[in-house]
Amino acid sequence: MQIVIPHKNVDFDALASLAAASMLYEDAKAVLPTSVNPNVRAFLSIHKDIFSFEALKNIDPDSVERLIVVDANRWARLEGTGPLAKRPDLDIHVWDHHPEAGDINASVRRQEALGAAATLLVEALMGKRIQPSPIHATLFLAGIYEDTGHLTFPSTTSRDLRAAAFLLEMHADLKVIQSILRPTYGPRQKEILFHLLADAKRINFKGYRVSIGRMDIEGHVPGLAEVVSMYRNIINVDVAFVIFRDMQKDRCMVIGRSGADSFDVGAVMRLLGGGGHAGAGSAMVKSAPPEGVEVWLMEAMRDYRQMPVQISDLMSFPVKSVPPDMQMREVEAVLNHLGFSGMPVMDGEKLVGIISRRDLGKLTSHGQWSSPVKAFMSRNVITVTPGHSVAEAMRVLVKHDIGRLPVIQNERVIGIISRSDAMIYYYDLIPE
Repeated sequence: MQIVIPHKNVDFDALASLAAASMLYEDAKAVLPTSVNPNVRAFLSIHKDIFSFEALKNIDPDSVERLIVVDANRWARLEGTGPLAKRPDLDIHVWDHHPEAGDINASVRRQEALGAAATLLVEALMGKRIQPSPIHATLFLAGIYEDTGHLTFPSTTSRDLRAAAFLLEMHADLKVIQSILRPTYGPRQKEILFHLLADAKRINFKGYRVSIGRMDIEGHVPGLAEVVSMYRNIINVDVAFVIFRDMQKDRCMVIGRSGADSFDVGAVMRLLGGGGHAGAGSAMVKSAPPEGVEVWLMEAMRDYRQMPVQISDLMSFPVKSVPPDMQMREVEAVLNHLGFSGMPVMDGEKLVGIISRRDLGKLTSHGQWSSPVKAFMSRNVITVTPGHSVAEAMRVLVKHDIGRLPVIQNERVIGIISRSDAMIYYYDLIPE
């Protein structure tokens, strides 16, 4: 017997991967875990006659010869597979889009960093020229859309878009997807969001603006992930974590959302025994107070090894500058020769101002071109240190509408970062 199984707490990417793998492995039985997300359960209640799923309790573990795992690569994320994990003779295939190494010893492993696991399986269907029905195509596209934030998460790849295009050609219904992926947001979710906003705290952590919220809930509350996403957007932080303590079941659900492509929330959640990807992740912690979970979360973030790129990695040096007594016509010639839009003004090693092409536009008479640059330079110079992150530098550049930031260490200018430097980093451009 062959069985296909996704991770517990089944979301649409897991369900789509389960259904797609069942088409690839025609003789395999699709096993649906008992823990299913509410929107997925609602979808299945309408389409229960279309998809055929088995319960793991009805499967004899000794009769399973091949296990196909989708959207996961660790035993802890699978439901009720303890007996299978102990089988050294079991043939295991893994299809997963999470980049971290797992503990499942597979004979076949298709593990690639993509926005959705469903993308991997849709590509395999395309390779075998298997055309899904419009209903299957709709489910597969829902899986890709959900895990990529409608193709907007930083983890989204061009392959996710090509798979989505193929599914649209197979007549995937966007109206249905819009309906089934519509987040649950009602009075209860609004109450939780308002409570979190009232107690919102922000910290600076390794160059990121981070917020960690806590709240007690009773029983299952749908739509908490959407609440955390809204919370992060409203308080305008790079990363938000919320610890929800379920008073009835004595457990804490930690949900994280990141808007910074260099902070992988899923990696942090994996240190707490959960999972996810760069933009979103979650973990369930049993029998622990929220205060202790927060301490653990902070330690997990400290252990998180993917450090943000700092300004010292991107800044230009040595810094080209002009002296305060240089005439404005000479400054214009220097800017034109170097192709700069602005430069620091240095009196010896002391930073005294910034001159830009915008300042050149202030000259209204011919005689002003003979004036020294100190007469027109900006004296209120905004600077950063080499330890700041690029994200912080971008916020300063945007807030003050300036094009460059001198980098200061021990009261000396050691470099300069421009808006162009930041854009080269963010868009992976090759500087000319």
